[in-house]
Amino acid sequence: MLPKLDDSGAIQSQSSRLQSYIDDPEKQRRLYKRTLIIVVISQIFGGAGLAAGITVGALLAQDMLGTEGFAGVPTALFTLGSAIAALLVGNLSQRFGRRFGLGLGFLLGGIGAVGVVLAAVTNNILFLFASLLIYGSGTATNLQARYAGTDLAKPTQRATAVSIALVSTTFGAVAGPNLVEVMGHFAASIGVPALAGPFILAACAYILAGFVFLIFLRPDPLVVAKAIASSQTMDESNFADKKRKGLSINKRGIVAGATVMIVSQIVMVAIMTMTPIHMGHHGHGLNAVGMVIGIHVAAMYFPSLVTGILVDKIGRAAMAIASGVTLLLAGVFAAFTTTGSMPMLITALTLLGLGWNFGLISGTALIVDGTSFSNRAKVQGTVDVFIALAGAAGGILSGVIAAYFSYTTLSFVGGILSLLLIPVVLWSRSNSHQEYHRLEE
Repeated sequence: MLPKLDDSGAIQSQSSRLQSYIDDPEKQRRLYKRTLIIVVISQIFGGAGLAAGITVGALLAQDMLGTEGFAGVPTALFTLGSAIAALLVGNLSQRFGRRFGLGLGFLLGGIGAVGVVLAAVTNNILFLFASLLIYGSGTATNLQARYAGTDLAKPTQRATAVSIALVSTTFGAVAGPNLVEVMGHFAASIGVPALAGPFILAACAYILAGFVFLIFLRPDPLVVAKAIASSQTMDESNFADKKRKGLSINKRGIVAGATVMIVSQIVMVAIMTMTPIHMGHHGHGLNAVGMVIGIHVAAMYFPSLVTGILVDKIGRAAMAIASGVTLLLAGVFAAFTTTGSMPMLITALTLLGLGWNFGLISGTALIVDGTSFSNRAKVQGTVDVFIALAGAAGGILSGVIAAYFSYTTLSFVGGILSLLLIPVVLWSRSNSHQEYHRLEE
């Protein structure tokens, strides 16, 4: 329960705690490090919940619906649910802090995963679709958790902070797909359809991640960061400082960051969603599917530490362009896997994950650079809504394109679309890149 606003004693106590962080840079640094540790722990669980579901979502829908033409619907539904949850989590975080927004988001994702299992047991398609929408809350929260690490980070640490959150997701995200068969056997042993087994893992993982935030993220890093920023604003009195403050909101940088992440998400979701179906056509079993998706998810998250350093050192624009080029190569390799070659599929899905990684970290850094604490969490949530909607569109269209044309066509379209990132980044670079470095002076 949230503290009552008329409880003067609690408010005074909270104000005193916040003031201690405002006055002590060393406490700020310790809280920054502690926040990163909490984010890392939650992301390990969150990654397992995310990867377990996406590995078999399309296969479960194909099995229950009896057709692959709608195999992209599960991805579209939990991505659409992710869009709704992103807005909710962003607004809750802006108003009450990261702890409540992220904690509640993960708990909702866990409830949705439980619903998917029950839908599979009862063979209820409508219940499955509704549960997938709620399950999407975990996806949105898993992504928005990356912002928590940036709240107390210096501008030159922001991409690195994001990368620490993402690389920690790797442990759970790689384990999830590789536990598909194990969880399938476990599910079958208790009378649950094997394809619903990974969602049992997802439910436990998301609920644990939610409790990690609700219990341990104290004091809230966003609340502390807003208090520090507010104190600094009151201390500013000269024109140069006011001008500096005005530069903290960069609309062109926000647009560029959002575009980079949206396009990366569309391309990644579209090709990834239909890869298990494509593999099934060529006789690959669940073990092979789990291995390919596991490598793909590892490529999405594991390179993050290096990516974050590169984004902070060589720039947001350069890494965003690298994202477009890498996704193009992923589309080309995937398009040539007409025989279902495992080496080609692994190469394509590795490049797909890596391109998404470049885009997410560079785009996130652009968003953080372009916002102020007065609107940061809300803008982050809104941007993630568009990212999720883009993923939903990619999920729906992927099934349609693959069914009516081919997986090859889908891969080529995704690769060509990724080239859109280059002109957008070049358009923003003259304005946002200059403003970012002026803020560092």
